Amino acid sequence: MLPATIQLCTYNRAHLLGRVLAGCFEQTAPAQSYEVVLVDDGSSDATPAVIEAMRARAECAFTVLRQPNAGLAAARNAGIACAAGERIIFIDDDVLPTPAFVAEHLRSHARAPHAIVRGGVINTASFERLPPPYWTLLDYSGNFFWTTNVSLPLETLRRVGAFNRSFLEYGWEDIELGMRLRKAGVRAVFNREALVYHYKPRLLGSNVEGLLRQARAQARTALQLRRIHAHWRVTLATGNDPLQRTLHRLARTLARDAYFEELDRAAARTR
Repeated sequence: MLPATIQLCTYNRAHLLGRVLAGCFEQTAPAQSYEVVLVDDGSSDATPAVIEAMRARAECAFTVLRQPNAGLAAARNAGIACAAGERIIFIDDDVLPTPAFVAEHLRSHARAPHAIVRGGVINTASFERLPPPYWTLLDYSGNFFWTTNVSLPLETLRRVGAFNRSFLEYGWEDIELGMRLRKAGVRAVFNREALVYHYKPRLLGSNVEGLLRQARAQARTALQLRRIHAHWRVTLATGNDPLQRTLHRLARTLARDAYFEELDRAAARTR
């Protein structure tokens, strides 16, 4: 059995995937100590061509599964089913691992064999102009189990159960699994050196509609999560409590007022 599996899923991100896979293959850990398992969840862009072009660069074992689009939870489960690593390390298709990524996850698991290992995440607007590779508290996330950068023993995952396939849209499927892991008594440790860069593009007028679709899907899956886990942690995570709802209503009102004021000023300038 290999020490580790890097598992990621992709959907229509050919423009990022080559760089992400290169990061997975360019590790300081020996190539025979880990594998990469990629699930293509029904991409309709140039993703298959990118994958084939990257095969020649893979010195570690590289497995690719293709399936009709079924959502991230189902795609993750397909990847888990064929993982051969004693530890499984999750990232996303917009996440670039640093060279010591696998080695640092394994180092933490050597010290805490039964724990979840959470790695450091730095947001970046470009993979071509990366910030310095130093995690700080400004990059802190309170997520217990976040598949942007997390690992755990494969045996633990199979014992607790994989991702909930009822999550068909964007968001919260990893938080739901984290709730079950926490309930099972699995503890988490943090390693800031197990570092990745998370692609977060700047907000542009051209991508607002896509972000709105994503936010609406995330709101629906947040309600789904609350139905499964009626827990105060879920309430805080989703922001579905009286205080935060009031703040959101206030923010919407202020934004709407500012919008109409700007329209009035623009009309006055054209008179």
